[in-house]
Amino acid sequence: MNDWQSWAAIIVFLATYSLIISEKIHRVGAALGGAALMLAIGATDDESAFYSEHSGVDWNVIFLLMGMMMIVGVLKKTGMFEYLAIWSVKRARAKPFRVMVMLVVITAAASALLDNVTTVLLIAPVTLLVCERLRLPAAPFLIAEVFASNIGGMATLVGDPPNIIIASRAGLTFNDFLVHLAPLSVFLVVVLVALCRFLFHKAFVYDETRAEEVMALEEKEAIKDPKLLVQGLVVLTLVVVGFVLHPVLHYAPSVVALLGAGLLIALSTVETGEVLREVEWPTLAFFAGLFIMIGGLIETGVIGEISESLADAIGDNELGGSMLLLSASAVLSGIVDNIPYVATMAPITADLVQSMGGSAHHVMWWALAIGADLGGNATAIGASANVVVLGIAERNRQPISFWQFTKYGLVVTVVTVALSALYVWLRYFTLA
Repeated sequence: MNDWQSWAAIIVFLATYSLIISEKIHRVGAALGGAALMLAIGATDDESAFYSEHSGVDWNVIFLLMGMMMIVGVLKKTGMFEYLAIWSVKRARAKPFRVMVMLVVITAAASALLDNVTTVLLIAPVTLLVCERLRLPAAPFLIAEVFASNIGGMATLVGDPPNIIIASRAGLTFNDFLVHLAPLSVFLVVVLVALCRFLFHKAFVYDETRAEEVMALEEKEAIKDPKLLVQGLVVLTLVVVGFVLHPVLHYAPSVVALLGAGLLIALSTVETGEVLREVEWPTLAFFAGLFIMIGGLIETGVIGEISESLADAIGDNELGGSMLLLSASAVLSGIVDNIPYVATMAPITADLVQSMGGSAHHVMWWALAIGADLGGNATAIGASANVVVLGIAERNRQPISFWQFTKYGLVVTVVTVALSALYVWLRYFTLA
């Protein structure tokens, strides 16, 4: 890593990251500008940026988001989200903390079955409507849901994109993730609920007048197009089944989402242009820019050098290595998106596991998954779900700043990663 391009790539990345944090330039402009500079200095090229599976734009993520945004765009027109908003508020008796607990638990459970990005795309519109009805600030509720989506997504193979990469490299199954990570995920959701009570206590202001108004509403009246709702729910169910049966069908989640979006548009009378207007294009552009920037770090050997240094430090020390990998993954996944980070670390972890004579279920794989999934909560750009929710919030004139998200994310990440380290130590070493 001694050539000028490596150092230039580091400078470009740090400068872009600083602009994103400072919010002096819109994050989309900063990311695309950083990507352009990476291409201009030769840190990466068109071949690597657009076609490389290792260091290019992850089109599976881009098209998964696009397909699900289109499906959500159609469902919005049915009144389903208004129905769910009124229903959830009435079940929680319009008490703000109860509403947050309900949304957090639903988000975590749905993230395990779908994936965390799809879940927040579905839950965020409901949350915005709930907060509007009860005259509550939307940011605390949306931020709490992002944390829940990343923690809940950790439980299964399809819940968080890094898990799919790890499963593919290690030969792990859907049930392996359920056995090893689902118990930890459930425990951490309970911890998150307790943290939310403390972190967002100022948001739990009960407005009796607004509460009575919502309690008097009839949720069934919110449904505007029953036929379209049935069509949308059938397609959404088929998409979910496609996600869950990924190990059997071998269709990438992005293909399933696009097939579902295409089928729904073909079945319904909604105009294609209307559906496409619901797609969060700035969010997709931000992801593309971020992937190209990180690809520049990969191509110039910067991330590889960091990863190899980590491998050298670990050696054959399983306990120390798993703790170091878990904590380093949490830190790095908060800085760079956890998808390209795991894509880079997976082959190195495979070499570590092989050198330790371990099996596919080796503790190092679980340390990598836990660190990457939970570390994504640390900053506003640590995981795909974070970026998506910030985009939705901005579009609905409820912007969440980088630091507003991150000041809570760091607390949640430190607590959950510390408890996870204890879990790894107890399960794989003390009680093994």
